[in-house]
Amino acid sequence: MNPSTDLALLSSISAQIDELAGRVTEMAERYGVSPDSAVATELFGAERTLLAARRSVERAASLLDE
Repeated sequence: MNPSTDLALLSSISAQIDELAGRVTEMAERYGVSPDSAVATELFGAERTLLAARRSVERAASLLDE
């Protein structure tokens, strides 16, 4: 185990999750103004899950950095 390598990896994962969440949000917003609002609802749920995953990754990085 190499904490500095793992911290860099967790940082990269966090950034990737952030980017995915942004893409999902953009799509959800497009569907939110259409008759397919159920699609938007599911996508906003996915966004919340991704953001929760990012927070978990960031907490893990914080613990690793102690």
